Amino acid sequence: MAITTNDLKNGMSLNLSEGLYQVVEFQHVKPGKGGAFVRTTLRNLRTGNSLDKTFRAGEKVEQAMIDKREMQYLYNDGTDYVFMDTRTFEQLNVAPESLGSASDYLLETENAVLQMYGDEIVGVDLPAAVELVVTETEPGVQGDRVSGARKPATVQTGKVIQVPLFVNIGDKLRIDTRSGDYITRA
Repeated sequence: MAITTNDLKNGMSLNLSEGLYQVVEFQHVKPGKGGAFVRTTLRNLRTGNSLDKTFRAGEKVEQAMIDKREMQYLYNDGTDYVFMDTRTFEQLNVAPESLGSASDYLLETENAVLQMYGDEIVGVDLPAAVELVVTETEPGVQGDRVSGARKPATVQTGKVIQVPLFVNIGDKLRIDTRSGDYITRA
């Protein structure tokens, strides 16, 4: 669907010659001399790279229709992640490369919203924080109470995060999915 650059909004997806992009930020500029233009910051939906691009005001661009489907993560079959559409119960095998870092936070039977462009997965919407159980970490040493000291801990999905010294095996932690940082014990 063709739209003009005057209709751009944050979060809108565009199908440009450079690839599939999402508008992060835009600004209409009307200089004192010359024609108006639109300065944008775009994020590549496939790679995550940013691109600064300037369009003439009123220039036509192609809007990409991204379909968001709620799916339940069932299991990992060794190579792919298997999801089930919660409306049609259709199963979908997804390569780990398509999920990116989202695979570090997926638990079996949990729901996630997959962003689809045609049959291609271009993103995953996760909750802001997830609760994961610590499966492996070193015990905190008695007397080692330096303020802000951290140690590595492996959670049930296999992701290694830095946690405070008082965290032990079996503790349930709240983890920020955007940064991958420890928030608190749950």
